[in-house]
Amino acid sequence: MGRPSLLVMTAVAAGLSIFANGVTAALPALADQPQPTRLGSAIEGDLGARDAATKKRNRALDMREQAARAAEARLKADMAARQDAAAVAKPVAGAAEPSDPQYDNLARIYQAMKPARAAAVFEQLEMDVQMQVAQKMRDRSTALILASMTPQGAANLSMALARRNANAGKKPGSGVTRAPVRPAQPVSRSSPTPP
Repeated sequence: MGRPSLLVMTAVAAGLSIFANGVTAALPALADQPQPTRLGSAIEGDLGARDAATKKRNRALDMREQAARAAEARLKADMAARQDAAAVAKPVAGAAEPSDPQYDNLARIYQAMKPARAAAVFEQLEMDVQMQVAQKMRDRSTALILASMTPQGAANLSMALARRNANAGKKPGSGVTRAPVRPAQPVSRSSPTPP
């Protein structure tokens, strides 16, 4: 092979010159975009992780909100069903009231207490609660507590119980009141009967 001709060498030089001009023209465009540093990369990674955690938290909150709405709808439906059942099963006037375990428990507590202490607390209760609890208690315990109450408190409770018993003694629709049944009085044996 011989020496390259001048024409070929000029063509190669022109090609290299065009390539170099292209690279030089592309460098300013690349220079405008800053190269990421380690700190920049770490910040971008942290931001990405935070965005992912935020999306996850938002999804969890949406799920909780949907669960709360569903629970609220179930509670409303249950309440409506209970109200419908209560409306259907209204107690007939004069029928016995259902036993409330709350008043049963209070009656047991007051029966277990000493009458003087029970009376002091008992008088502080609302009259409706006093009546409910007194009706659940044994007669003997009620009498001991009434005896330990102030005269005004004992009178108020006695009147409320008497009114309630009088209302319970009415026959539905008759307008006639039955007298409450009194327990038999024990015979006093303290004084001998004359012959």
